[in-house]
Amino acid sequence: MGYIYVGCACLVGLVFAASAISKFRDFAGFVASVPRLVPMPARRAEPIAVVVVAAETSVPVLVAIPALRGVGFAIAGGLLIAFTAAIGTALRRGRRSSCRCFGASDAPLGVRHLARNGMLLAAALGGVLASGPAASGDVLPPMAGSAVAGVGGLVGALLIITLDDIVDLFARNA
Repeated sequence: MGYIYVGCACLVGLVFAASAISKFRDFAGFVASVPRLVPMPARRAEPIAVVVVAAETSVPVLVAIPALRGVGFAIAGGLLIAFTAAIGTALRRGRRSSCRCFGASDAPLGVRHLARNGMLLAAALGGVLASGPAASGDVLPPMAGSAVAGVGGLVGALLIITLDDIVDLFARNA
């Protein structure tokens, strides 16, 4: 279970860190995007954006603390469920707003964002299970295996973070 924890912590932690940092960098743009994704009065967008960014910021910290890693993965899972529901609802209603997941992007929301969130949700669930009562007394596994699991998580995170760019690159060349 230790390797699963390390891989999931690296994957989920880096994705949420990148997401929070990108939202901090253009907080006004993120706030403006919230009502376009989820219909609401504009005055509610900023408090919701603050809560989202605060929760996203907590995930990488919590998954790194052994006693709180399950809480971190659970927060990540809750956020991903909310994001997936918002994206699914927007797509069903024909709203094609841009994805502000990792900063300013012109990429419209699509099924790939639902698939991405599904993969991240699976990693968060794997992290919760690897952090459960059976794993609570576990120490980190041997360094070599941890390094491989960590690199796997980091590579997965980089692919997820750059998903829109990768799709755009191949779409232009097709």
